[in-house]
Amino acid sequence: MKARVTWVDGKMFVGESGSGHAVVMDGAPEAGGRNLGVRPMEMLLIGMGGCSCFDVVMILEKGRQAITDCVAAIEAERADTDPKVFTRIHMHFTVTGRNLDPAKVGRAIALSAEKYCSASIMLGQTATITHDFEVVEAP
Repeated sequence: MKARVTWVDGKMFVGESGSGHAVVMDGAPEAGGRNLGVRPMEMLLIGMGGCSCFDVVMILEKGRQAITDCVAAIEAERADTDPKVFTRIHMHFTVTGRNLDPAKVGRAIALSAEKYCSASIMLGQTATITHDFEVVEAP
């Protein structure tokens, strides 16, 4: 896996993935940025959420659950001093589908957290990560 980050100007950078996709990152105005892109630390949380949702959807599909949506709302706290690592992360999953088994949803989230999601396992080295979920019946 490869990536490239290029400085644009000020505190703005463009990150390019090895698969050919790009994202703009920028700092907060108080740090000299212009707020024109996602913050790098926000990217870590977004990556963790994407990794976890990917796992949950895949596990539930393999388990023949009729899943139609999966959303992870993530809240995090960081240390007050440098390096300002994440110290607490909470993920709330809203999983929508038809006749979903809540036990299977919970198990999919646990498997992602404990075995499959590389991002959450790495971030778990500095942060306490918690999860909860709700199951919503699809119309």
